[in-house]
Amino acid sequence: MPIIQIHMLEGRDIEKKRLLAKRITETVQEVLGSPPHKIRVILSDMPHDSYSVAGVLYCDEDKT
Repeated sequence: MPIIQIHMLEGRDIEKKRLLAKRITETVQEVLGSPPHKIRVILSDMPHDSYSVAGVLYCDEDKT
């Protein structure tokens, strides 16, 4: 049973998440031959204050 876990910054709408889960499932089914009912996709939203790059929180980065 393939389990795919995706961590991403919060803010994406439910339709994008549905499409992502659908396409990932289709790809895993195609590549690994797993039946869709055996494929698990876990989407984890992270707050912008819980992610950093080079020691700087994403919420503190200069976005310009």
